Amino acid sequence: MRLLDADRARPAVEAVYDGVRRTRTGWPRRTTPLWDVRLYDEPRIRDGATALRHAVHHDADGTPTGYALYRLKSAERQAFSGNGDAGGGTVRVVELAAASPQAYARLWGHLIGVDLFDRLTHEGAVDEALPYLLRDPRALRSTVVDRLWVRLVDVARALAARPYAAQVETVIEVEDAFCPWNTGRYLLRAGAGRPALCERTDREVELALPVADLGSAYLGGTALASLAGTGRVRESRPGALAALDTALRAEGAPFCPGGESFPVY
Repeated sequence: MRLLDADRARPAVEAVYDGVRRTRTGWPRRTTPLWDVRLYDEPRIRDGATALRHAVHHDADGTPTGYALYRLKSAERQAFSGNGDAGGGTVRVVELAAASPQAYARLWGHLIGVDLFDRLTHEGAVDEALPYLLRDPRALRSTVVDRLWVRLVDVARALAARPYAAQVETVIEVEDAFCPWNTGRYLLRAGAGRPALCERTDREVELALPVADLGSAYLGGTALASLAGTGRVRESRPGALAALDTALRAEGAPFCPGGESFPVY
């Protein structure tokens, strides 16, 4: 684990992110201007905290395998700003990415172990693995917030572009009043480990839903079965809903310890 200055850290941070985002649902590709915005660090945006710190994890051969971007805000500054934070201060994690479970554990060990700071804040995924690294998972308080919106403007291309967790062949009828070119029936053929095909069809409809609900399920975070329970998805062929629901499950690289032990914080 190394703390690097901004110029030395950026190539490693960009390389790690680009590798990790290919296995994480909903992580977009970042261009140079987007990285400029993400790493922007003028004093006026720090809210009394320190400059952005860059902790980079390397594996045994020196390859960067994870990073954490964070700031520190002391209790005195917190009290002065009137934000209600208490204690010895807060570690504010801006972003964390790890290409391996070892890097993930070491990065959190570094953040949790920062001296004189007894509180940590972070916006992570709803399935974040952090609670399982803690001796007391109840020490973590979480709140679900909206952070990602999906609007499909080309249904056929969008459905063909993503991977699927299981084999599926179904006819979907999409309703879209705002983008009428999306309205119609689509035959989706897909399977785990192979490219998907999606094209217009006149076959009998098996599932029907509005485009907004298809967007909700597109990244695998919302179950079609839950939407069907409210009448937002209509199934006309028994089994079609369950098959597509299974196939849409997000396909990311799971953390597999492989028999190795990890520290508990």
